[in-house]
Amino acid sequence: MTSTRRTRATIARRTLIASSLLLGLGPLGFAADVYPSKPITLIVPYPAGGANDAVARIVGQKMGELLKQSIIVDNRAGAGTTIGTTIAAKAAPDGYTLVLGSLSSHAISPHLYRQPGYDAMKDFAPIGMIGEAPIVLEVASDSPFKNLKEITEQAKKEPGKLTYGSAGNGSPLHLGAELFKRASNVDLTHVPYKGGNAHTLDLMGGRIDMIFDTLTSATPLIASGKVRALAVASPERLPEMPNVPTFAESGYPNFVVNAWYSLYAPAKVSPEVLTKLNKALNDALADPDAKERLAKLGVRSKASTAADLGKFTKAELDRYGTVINSINLKID
Repeated sequence: MTSTRRTRATIARRTLIASSLLLGLGPLGFAADVYPSKPITLIVPYPAGGANDAVARIVGQKMGELLKQSIIVDNRAGAGTTIGTTIAAKAAPDGYTLVLGSLSSHAISPHLYRQPGYDAMKDFAPIGMIGEAPIVLEVASDSPFKNLKEITEQAKKEPGKLTYGSAGNGSPLHLGAELFKRASNVDLTHVPYKGGNAHTLDLMGGRIDMIFDTLTSATPLIASGKVRALAVASPERLPEMPNVPTFAESGYPNFVVNAWYSLYAPAKVSPEVLTKLNKALNDALADPDAKERLAKLGVRSKASTAADLGKFTKAELDRYGTVINSINLKID
């Protein structure tokens, strides 16, 4: 090949490569991956069948439709959400592994466990909020207490006599009650149960005085008349329970406590991928069907930016860390 022909061939090859790159092709002419180009795994650090699992499946289905890729829910329960959350933290930061975050995984468990396996802030890139489920104070349907004031007055007369149940030490409902004790300056005795709904059954049976429950779990029990709601920890009354006052109306203006659900990716995921995921999440939450299905679970959908979620996570992590440290609570 003459020198002139070699020069022309080199120029042609360079022109082809440059054109390929401009068109989004690799140097060999193959199309570069456009995210997402394969199914996405959404880790849920809870067992299948519960509220967290249901929230993940609703959001995952809608986001998958918008992204035109399947989002596969992978339940990795155990150790107070730390098993599944740790797996997500250590996953490749390519946008193909996400995790359903919650009050437990990103605000409580990092303080309860000496070695949770992850840093709630440093090991994750926030994508966006999914929604919140307010805490409701419940008593048995035949309880002598008709309002929150009667409970606090009795608790001050006989410190430690009134009892509240929860799903266990360090559970969101246990710490919600501890927050109320701090806000009201009353002494209530905690009766921890080993998960499940045993605390609810004992409430209905009159063996404990009250429970602080999520709206998700409380709604069907209240609707059936099996328990009575005395106050809800939301900024305003809930449309489905218009006769139940807020804690603010009952004299505790700063007592707003929610279970919450959010979406995170491993740290160092590219900004472009995070932007795409945030848009898909917010568009999914705006879908009327998804909004209605979440509402039936007691979840108020709440669109946000990634920055919003980052600030919220830090505030909740600090808030519950203060409570956990004040009662010197550790799981291991």
